[in-house]
Amino acid sequence: MARGLKPAQMRTYFALTEAVSLLQHAVQEQLQAEGGLSYVQFEVLAKLVDAERPLTMTELADGVVYSRSGLTHQAGLLENAGLIVRKVSTDDKRATVVDITKAGRVRVAKVLPGHIAVVRTLLYGALSEPDVLVLGDLMARVRDHMRNRPPRSATPRKRARNAD
Repeated sequence: MARGLKPAQMRTYFALTEAVSLLQHAVQEQLQAEGGLSYVQFEVLAKLVDAERPLTMTELADGVVYSRSGLTHQAGLLENAGLIVRKVSTDDKRATVVDITKAGRVRVAKVLPGHIAVVRTLLYGALSEPDVLVLGDLMARVRDHMRNRPPRSATPRKRARNAD
């Protein structure tokens, strides 16, 4: 028989998921209003700015925790908007590399101050500096535990079954 969660674990789980949902909603509203971006589009652009080099679609998929097909769709939208460019890798013809354009960097710079303000107000507004350090350490440990599983890019793709 499956063992349930203790009351404190259940409260923590619900508090975490609700806080994440509230923060994501506010961030998504800000990104859309100020830059016409979805959160995943912002995340792709921010990762490319941070990487300071082109990334493969696999590296992006593993970093943003988004489905392959969804990421391909979002990359297409970003490319059509002139914010990224995609091309076949010179090192591995099976890989697609993604790079951010000047317009992409400008868009990140445009939305970043508002993004920071939302995060500062909603996430850090109720925390002291020691709280921030403790929360950061705890969440890094949880994230690292979750990331110990193989990356999503290593998961075999599901194939449609033919009806007999």
